[in-house]
Amino acid sequence: MNMPLPAETRLQPESERPQRGETALPTVLELHQTLPIDDALCFQIREQRQDIRRILNGQDDRLLIVVGPCSVHDEVAALEYGEKLKALADSVSDRFLIVMRAYLEKPRTTVGWKGLLYDPERTGAGNLGEGLVRSRRLLLNLARIGLPLATEALSPLAMDYLGDLVSWTAIGARTTESQVHREMVSGLPMPTGFKNGTDGGIGVAINAMKSAAHSHHHMGLSASGAPVMITTNGNPDTHLVLRGGRGITNYDADSINAAAESLSAAGLSPSIMVDCSHDNARKVADRQVDIAREVVAERQAGNSHIRGLMLESFLEPGRQDDGEELLYGCSITDPCLGWEQTESLIRSL
Repeated sequence: MNMPLPAETRLQPESERPQRGETALPTVLELHQTLPIDDALCFQIREQRQDIRRILNGQDDRLLIVVGPCSVHDEVAALEYGEKLKALADSVSDRFLIVMRAYLEKPRTTVGWKGLLYDPERTGAGNLGEGLVRSRRLLLNLARIGLPLATEALSPLAMDYLGDLVSWTAIGARTTESQVHREMVSGLPMPTGFKNGTDGGIGVAINAMKSAAHSHHHMGLSASGAPVMITTNGNPDTHLVLRGGRGITNYDADSINAAAESLSAAGLSPSIMVDCSHDNARKVADRQVDIAREVVAERQAGNSHIRGLMLESFLEPGRQDDGEELLYGCSITDPCLGWEQTESLIRSL
Protein backbone atom coordinates (compact mmCIF):
# COMPACT_ATOMS: atom_id res chain seq x y z
CA MET A 1 0.00 0.00 0.00
CA ASN A 2 1.33 3.46 -0.92
CA MET A 3 1.72 5.69 2.15
CA PRO A 4 1.38 9.48 1.81
CA LEU A 5 4.64 11.39 2.01
CA PRO A 6 5.22 13.51 5.13
CA ALA A 7 4.19 17.10 4.56
CA GLU A 8 7.78 18.38 4.74
CA THR A 9 8.91 16.11 1.84
CA ARG A 10 6.07 16.82 -0.55
CA LEU A 11 6.98 18.85 -3.60
CA GLN A 12 5.58 22.30 -3.00
CA PRO A 13 4.44 24.66 -5.72
CA GLU A 14 7.03 27.35 -6.40
CA SER A 15 4.79 30.03 -4.87
CA GLU A 16 4.68 28.15 -1.54
CA ARG A 17 8.40 27.60 -1.09
CA PRO A 18 10.24 29.87 1.39
CA GLN A 19 11.22 33.07 -0.38
CA ARG A 20 14.23 33.97 1.72
CA GLY A 21 17.91 33.35 2.25
CA GLU A 22 19.96 33.47 5.45
CA THR A 23 23.39 34.94 6.18
CA ALA A 24 25.07 34.39 9.54
CA LEU A 25 25.71 37.47 11.69
CA PRO A 26 27.85 37.96 14.79
CA THR A 27 26.07 37.66 18.10
CA VAL A 28 25.67 40.73 20.30
CA LEU A 29 28.36 39.36 22.60
CA GLU A 30 30.79 38.84 19.70
CA LEU A 31 30.30 42.35 18.34
CA HIS A 32 30.66 43.92 21.79
CA GLN A 33 33.88 41.94 22.35
CA THR A 34 35.23 43.09 18.97
CA LEU A 35 34.29 46.74 19.54
CA PRO A 36 34.03 47.13 23.34
CA ILE A 37 32.90 50.10 25.35
CA ASP A 38 35.24 51.01 28.21
CA ASP A 39 34.28 51.99 31.75
CA ALA A 40 34.89 55.72 31.19
CA LEU A 41 32.58 55.78 28.17
CA CYS A 42 29.94 53.79 30.06
CA PHE A 43 30.00 56.37 32.83
CA GLN A 44 29.82 59.25 30.34
CA ILE A 45 26.74 57.79 28.62
CA ARG A 46 24.99 57.08 31.94
CA GLU A 47 25.54 60.70 32.97
CA GLN A 48 24.33 62.01 29.61
CA ARG A 49 21.15 59.92 29.87
CA GLN A 50 20.60 61.31 33.34
CA ASP A 51 21.07 64.89 32.10
CA ILE A 52 18.42 64.27 29.43
CA ARG A 53 16.04 62.80 32.05
CA ARG A 54 16.44 65.88 34.23
CA ILE A 55 15.49 68.17 31.34
CA LEU A 56 12.48 66.05 30.37
CA ASN A 57 11.36 65.90 34.00
CA GLY A 58 11.67 69.68 34.45
CA GLN A 59 14.58 69.46 36.91
CA ASP A 60 16.96 71.21 34.49
CA ASP A 61 15.65 74.29 32.67
CA ARG A 62 17.93 73.94 29.65
CA LEU A 63 16.41 73.07 26.27
CA LEU A 64 17.20 69.67 24.77
CA ILE A 65 18.20 69.94 21.09
CA VAL A 66 18.53 66.75 19.02
CA VAL A 67 20.27 67.73 15.80
CA GLY A 68 22.17 66.06 12.98
CA PRO A 69 21.85 64.28 9.64
CA CYS A 70 18.56 62.76 8.55
CA SER A 71 20.52 59.51 8.22
CA VAL A 72 24.24 58.80 8.15
CA HIS A 73 25.65 57.52 4.86
CA ASP A 74 29.26 58.76 5.18
CA GLU A 75 31.08 58.05 8.43
CA VAL A 76 33.89 60.54 7.71
CA ALA A 77 31.45 63.39 7.15
CA ALA A 78 29.48 62.35 10.25
CA LEU A 79 32.62 62.53 12.38
CA GLU A 80 33.52 65.95 10.99
CA TYR A 81 29.99 67.12 11.78
CA GLY A 82 30.33 65.65 15.28
CA GLU A 83 33.53 67.60 15.95
CA LYS A 84 31.86 70.86 14.90
CA LEU A 85 28.75 70.07 16.93
CA LYS A 86 30.75 69.28 20.07
CA ALA A 87 32.48 72.68 19.91
CA LEU A 88 29.12 74.40 19.48
CA ALA A 89 27.51 72.32 22.24
CA ASP A 90 30.23 73.27 24.72
CA SER A 91 29.83 76.98 23.93
CA VAL A 92 26.05 76.98 24.58
CA SER A 93 25.91 74.37 27.35
CA ASP A 94 24.47 76.85 29.84
CA ARG A 95 21.30 77.12 27.74
CA PHE A 96 21.07 73.88 25.73
CA LEU A 97 21.92 70.23 25.96
CA ILE A 98 22.79 69.22 22.41
CA VAL A 99 22.45 65.59 21.33
CA MET A 100 23.68 64.44 17.91
CA ARG A 101 21.40 62.49 15.60
CA ALA A 102 23.32 59.37 14.56
CA TYR A 103 20.52 57.63 12.65
CA LEU A 104 21.64 54.33 11.14
CA GLU A 105 18.27 52.92 10.08
CA LYS A 106 15.98 54.66 7.61
CA PRO A 107 12.27 53.73 7.68
CA ARG A 108 10.74 53.63 4.23
CA THR A 109 7.14 54.18 3.22
CA THR A 110 7.62 51.66 0.40
CA VAL A 111 11.19 50.82 -0.64
CA GLY A 112 14.55 52.57 -0.73
CA TRP A 113 17.94 52.67 0.96
CA LYS A 114 17.43 51.40 4.52
CA GLY A 115 20.46 52.97 6.12
CA LEU A 116 24.12 52.40 6.94
CA LEU A 117 23.26 49.47 9.20
CA TYR A 118 21.65 47.42 6.42
CA ASP A 119 23.41 48.50 3.24
CA PRO A 120 26.62 50.39 4.06
CA GLU A 121 27.85 50.45 0.45
CA ARG A 122 24.38 51.41 -0.88
CA THR A 123 24.47 48.74 -3.59
CA GLY A 124 21.01 47.40 -2.85
CA ALA A 125 22.48 43.98 -2.04
CA GLY A 126 22.56 44.57 1.73
CA ASN A 127 25.35 43.64 4.11
CA LEU A 128 24.24 43.61 7.73
CA GLY A 129 27.48 42.00 8.90
CA GLU A 130 29.53 44.93 7.65
CA GLY A 131 26.81 47.39 8.61
CA LEU A 132 26.83 46.26 12.25
CA VAL A 133 30.59 46.68 12.52
CA ARG A 134 30.67 50.07 10.79
CA SER A 135 27.66 51.36 12.73
CA ARG A 136 29.06 50.37 16.11
CA ARG A 137 32.50 51.76 15.26
CA LEU A 138 30.93 55.07 14.22
CA LEU A 139 28.90 55.35 17.42
CA LEU A 140 32.00 54.59 19.49
CA ASN A 141 34.00 57.29 17.70
CA LEU A 142 31.22 59.86 18.03
CA ALA A 143 30.73 59.05 21.72
CA ARG A 144 34.47 59.48 22.32
CA ILE A 145 34.18 63.03 20.99
CA GLY A 146 31.97 63.58 24.04
CA LEU A 147 28.57 63.97 22.42
CA PRO A 148 25.40 62.31 23.66
CA LEU A 149 23.95 60.37 20.74
CA ALA A 150 20.42 59.82 19.44
CA THR A 151 19.02 57.26 17.05
CA GLU A 152 15.70 55.93 15.84
CA ALA A 153 15.04 52.39 17.02
CA LEU A 154 13.64 50.63 13.98
CA SER A 155 14.77 47.03 14.58
CA PRO A 156 14.55 45.85 18.20
CA LEU A 157 17.42 43.44 17.51
CA ALA A 158 19.64 46.31 16.36
CA MET A 159 19.26 48.04 19.73
CA ASP A 160 20.81 45.01 21.42
CA TYR A 161 23.93 45.54 19.29
CA LEU A 162 24.11 49.35 19.47
CA GLY A 163 21.89 50.67 22.27
CA ASP A 164 24.61 50.80 24.94
CA LEU A 165 26.13 53.76 23.03
CA VAL A 166 22.88 55.75 22.70
CA SER A 167 21.63 58.40 25.15
CA TRP A 168 18.22 59.18 23.60
CA THR A 169 16.02 57.14 21.27
CA ALA A 170 13.12 57.99 18.99
CA ILE A 171 10.27 55.73 17.96
CA GLY A 172 9.07 56.92 14.57
CA ALA A 173 5.57 57.77 13.43
CA ARG A 174 5.29 54.51 11.50
CA THR A 175 6.25 52.32 14.49
CA THR A 176 4.72 54.16 17.47
CA GLU A 177 1.66 51.92 17.13
CA SER A 178 3.74 48.73 17.04
CA GLN A 179 3.40 46.41 20.03
CA VAL A 180 6.90 45.08 19.41
CA HIS A 181 8.39 48.57 19.71
CA ARG A 182 6.43 49.37 22.85
CA GLU A 183 7.75 46.17 24.42
CA MET A 184 11.28 47.09 23.37
CA VAL A 185 11.05 50.60 24.84
CA SER A 186 9.79 49.19 28.14
CA GLY A 187 13.24 47.61 28.54
CA LEU A 188 15.45 50.41 27.21
CA PRO A 189 17.76 52.18 29.69
CA MET A 190 17.52 55.61 28.04
CA PRO A 191 14.81 58.29 27.61
CA THR A 192 12.68 57.68 24.53
CA GLY A 193 10.46 59.94 22.46
CA PHE A 194 7.37 58.58 20.73
CA LYS A 195 6.39 60.54 17.64
CA ASN A 196 2.76 61.28 16.86
CA GLY A 197 1.15 59.10 14.17
CA THR A 198 1.58 59.72 10.46
CA ASP A 199 -1.92 61.28 10.43
CA GLY A 200 -0.81 63.91 12.95
CA GLY A 201 -2.84 62.45 15.82
CA ILE A 202 -1.26 61.97 19.23
CA GLY A 203 -3.52 59.18 20.50
CA VAL A 204 -1.23 56.37 19.35
CA ALA A 205 1.76 58.01 21.04
CA ILE A 206 -0.16 58.38 24.32
CA ASN A 207 -1.12 54.71 24.19
CA ALA A 208 2.49 53.80 23.39
CA MET A 209 3.82 55.77 26.36
CA LYS A 210 1.35 54.05 28.69
CA SER A 211 2.31 50.64 27.33
CA ALA A 212 6.06 51.27 27.49
CA ALA A 213 5.82 52.37 31.13
CA HIS A 214 4.66 48.89 32.13
CA SER A 215 6.45 45.57 32.42
CA HIS A 216 6.26 43.19 29.45
CA HIS A 217 7.23 39.63 28.59
CA HIS A 218 8.35 39.11 25.02
CA MET A 219 10.54 36.97 22.80
CA GLY A 220 14.09 37.95 22.02
CA LEU A 221 17.70 36.77 21.79
CA SER A 222 20.32 36.61 24.51
CA ALA A 223 23.72 38.24 24.00
CA SER A 224 25.02 34.82 22.93
CA GLY A 225 22.23 34.41 20.35
CA ALA A 226 19.91 31.99 22.15
CA PRO A 227 16.12 32.51 22.02
CA VAL A 228 14.89 33.79 25.38
CA MET A 229 11.86 35.28 27.08
CA ILE A 230 12.68 38.86 28.04
CA THR A 231 11.00 40.44 31.06
CA THR A 232 11.13 44.24 31.16
CA ASN A 233 10.57 46.62 34.07
CA GLY A 234 8.91 49.45 32.14
CA ASN A 235 10.44 52.73 31.01
CA PRO A 236 9.30 55.80 33.01
CA ASP A 237 11.26 58.22 30.80
CA THR A 238 9.14 58.51 27.66
CA HIS A 239 7.76 61.67 26.12
CA LEU A 240 5.87 62.98 23.10
CA VAL A 241 7.49 64.24 19.89
CA LEU A 242 5.27 66.42 17.69
CA ARG A 243 6.21 66.06 14.02
CA GLY A 244 2.99 66.93 12.16
CA GLY A 245 1.38 64.59 9.66
CA ARG A 246 -0.40 64.46 6.29
CA GLY A 247 -0.64 68.19 5.76
CA ILE A 248 -1.09 68.93 9.46
CA THR A 249 1.43 70.95 11.46
CA ASN A 250 1.43 70.83 15.25
CA TYR A 251 4.25 73.10 16.41
CA ASP A 252 1.98 76.09 17.15
CA ALA A 253 1.08 77.13 20.70
CA ASP A 254 -2.47 75.78 20.54
CA SER A 255 -1.31 72.35 19.34
CA ILE A 256 1.38 72.15 22.00
CA ASN A 257 -1.03 73.15 24.79
CA ALA A 258 -3.68 70.71 23.56
CA ALA A 259 -1.11 67.92 23.51
CA ALA A 260 0.06 68.78 27.02
CA GLU A 261 -3.55 68.68 28.29
CA SER A 262 -4.11 65.28 26.67
CA LEU A 263 -0.93 63.90 28.21
CA SER A 264 -1.88 65.18 31.67
CA ALA A 265 -5.39 63.76 31.33
CA ALA A 266 -3.84 60.37 30.53
CA GLY A 267 -1.69 60.53 33.65
CA LEU A 268 1.50 61.11 31.66
CA SER A 269 4.18 63.76 31.90
CA PRO A 270 3.27 66.73 29.64
CA SER A 271 6.84 66.89 28.36
CA ILE A 272 7.01 67.73 24.67
CA MET A 273 9.69 67.87 21.99
CA VAL A 274 8.91 69.55 18.67
CA ASP A 275 10.37 68.03 15.52
CA CYS A 276 10.99 71.06 13.32
CA SER A 277 11.40 68.88 10.23
CA HIS A 278 9.21 66.24 8.56
CA ASP A 279 5.56 67.22 8.13
CA ASN A 280 5.91 70.26 10.37
CA ALA A 281 8.29 71.71 7.76
CA ARG A 282 6.54 70.00 4.84
CA LYS A 283 9.97 68.54 3.97
CA VAL A 284 11.41 72.01 3.27
CA ALA A 285 14.60 72.22 5.31
CA ASP A 286 14.78 76.03 5.59
CA ARG A 287 11.38 76.14 7.31
CA GLN A 288 13.01 74.54 10.34
CA VAL A 289 14.60 77.90 11.18
CA ASP A 290 11.30 79.77 11.57
CA ILE A 291 9.65 76.83 13.34
CA ALA A 292 12.48 76.59 15.89
CA ARG A 293 12.33 80.31 16.58
CA GLU A 294 8.55 80.24 17.00
CA VAL A 295 8.70 77.29 19.40
CA VAL A 296 11.49 78.83 21.48
CA ALA A 297 9.58 82.13 21.63
CA GLU A 298 6.57 80.22 22.96
CA ARG A 299 8.79 78.58 25.58
CA GLN A 300 10.25 81.94 26.57
CA ALA A 301 6.71 83.25 26.90
CA GLY A 302 6.15 80.71 29.67
CA ASN A 303 5.20 77.39 28.07
CA SER A 304 7.16 75.03 30.31
CA HIS A 305 5.85 71.92 28.52
CA ILE A 306 8.32 72.53 25.67
CA ARG A 307 11.42 70.60 26.67
CA GLY A 308 13.11 69.92 23.34
CA LEU A 309 13.62 70.57 19.64
CA MET A 310 14.67 68.28 16.82
CA LEU A 311 16.48 69.56 13.71
CA GLU A 312 17.79 67.82 10.61
CA SER A 313 21.20 69.24 9.74
CA PHE A 314 24.40 68.24 7.97
CA LEU A 315 27.56 69.90 6.68
CA GLU A 316 25.92 71.05 3.44
CA PRO A 317 22.31 72.25 2.99
CA GLY A 318 19.60 70.37 1.10
CA ARG A 319 19.68 66.84 -0.24
CA GLN A 320 20.99 64.93 -3.25
CA ASP A 321 20.15 61.75 -5.09
CA ASP A 322 22.50 58.89 -4.41
CA GLY A 323 25.02 58.27 -7.20
CA GLU A 324 28.68 58.14 -8.12
CA GLU A 325 29.46 61.86 -7.72
CA LEU A 326 28.19 62.82 -4.29
CA LEU A 327 28.63 66.21 -2.66
CA TYR A 328 30.52 65.62 0.57
CA GLY A 329 28.44 66.22 3.71
CA CYS A 330 25.07 66.50 1.94
CA SER A 331 22.11 64.28 2.83
CA ILE A 332 20.94 61.53 0.47
CA THR A 333 17.60 61.20 2.27
CA ASP A 334 15.58 64.12 3.67
CA PRO A 335 16.79 67.70 3.09
CA CYS A 336 18.85 69.22 5.90
CA LEU A 337 20.03 72.60 7.08
CA GLY A 338 23.69 73.25 6.33
CA TRP A 339 26.22 73.69 9.12
CA GLU A 340 26.41 77.48 8.86
CA GLN A 341 22.60 77.73 9.09
CA THR A 342 22.58 75.33 12.03
CA GLU A 343 25.22 77.14 14.05
CA SER A 344 23.67 80.54 13.34
CA LEU A 345 20.21 79.28 14.34
CA ILE A 346 21.28 77.68 17.60
CA ARG A 347 23.30 80.72 18.65
CA SER A 348 20.38 83.01 17.78
CA LEU A 349 18.02 80.97 19.95
